[in-house]
Amino acid sequence: MQIGFASFILLAAPCMVRKQNKMFERAILHLDLDAFFASVEQLHNSDLQGKPLIIGGSSGRGVVASCSYEARRFGIRSGMPIRHALLRCPDATVLRGDMENYLKHSRLVTEILAEDAPVLEKASIDEFYLDISGMDRYFGCWKWSQELRQKVIRESGLPLSIGLSVNKLVSKVGAGESKPNGAQLVESGREQQFLAPLPVRRLPAVGQVTCHRLSQMGIRTVQALSQVPPLLLQREFGKPGKQLWEKAHGIDHRPVVPYTERQSISTERTFQTDTTNVEFLRTTLNQMVAQLAFELRQSGRLTACITVKLRYTDFNTFTRQHRLPYTASDSTLLHHAQKLLEQLYERRQLVRLLGVRFSKLVPGHPQLSLFDASAEEQRLQAAMDGIRERFGKGAVERGVR
Repeated sequence: MQIGFASFILLAAPCMVRKQNKMFERAILHLDLDAFFASVEQLHNSDLQGKPLIIGGSSGRGVVASCSYEARRFGIRSGMPIRHALLRCPDATVLRGDMENYLKHSRLVTEILAEDAPVLEKASIDEFYLDISGMDRYFGCWKWSQELRQKVIRESGLPLSIGLSVNKLVSKVGAGESKPNGAQLVESGREQQFLAPLPVRRLPAVGQVTCHRLSQMGIRTVQALSQVPPLLLQREFGKPGKQLWEKAHGIDHRPVVPYTERQSISTERTFQTDTTNVEFLRTTLNQMVAQLAFELRQSGRLTACITVKLRYTDFNTFTRQHRLPYTASDSTLLHHAQKLLEQLYERRQLVRLLGVRFSKLVPGHPQLSLFDASAEEQRLQAAMDGIRERFGKGAVERGVR
């Protein structure tokens, strides 16, 4: 049977359309407020604009929570001890930071985005994801994204970088590569090409310890990482090894989750046998607090209120709570939890249940809870979190002091 040219076009065209539309199946936009804490301070105080600025602990033992791009030119980075940062840049201004003010500006940006975004996820106090799949065509999405970025900058007064691609991972890396105050489009099918030349540390959630181990294996770029068999990565890194392989190949199936404010997180434990063992109660409380604090940090949240609950064998239940500056720090939360337990356990009766709750949760950067933490404390917490990520939340615990 002969097929004329016109018939061929009619038969082939649907296939061509499907192939083209495959490029446009998913469009994920990542938005990242640049040097957010420092930018908010510079917005409110014009004398700080264009100057090196450090947000962090006011004591000599504190660490850098955030810093302006002017400070970064001196090699100052988040997590660096304040005293080391000031050695690099003695003229830098150090501010303790104002969490309430940062939250106010974060809410403003959230409201601006929510006006236009079909699906909005607030990943942290200064990061957002939008699923704009199906909105016009792909380059229509890009034009819309650029216009949205300009709207946020205009209405908030804050610098903003964006990345657009087919998934969260590549969009986040794209936004990071466009900083400061830039925009990056990674077209569908070019994810690996975009990621390949980058150092592995640019991949999200790949920390110093993992980078060091990869470097010892001779792996320093994403391209080199992509060439390692996944079974070898799993053997070396456990479950995160598979995630490393997927990241190196630009694979990320995570959906954009619509934003909701979670009010609290809690856990409690009913004992098989009622107890008066104070050390057992203190150790159990430590375990619960540490696991909840890890959950806070994993979800990018901070708490400003901790409550401890005690139920006696006669079912009488008592609670005590304490308000504190926004934090997700193990040591801070453990300290206040133990003090609350001391206040609660006065009757010296058999205890049936012990519980703990964190409330007044806000999206926030874990560094903000380490304003006055030592660099050693920060490294310890990061190391313990790494162990928990690999082996489970209960894999490592702090001792009771």
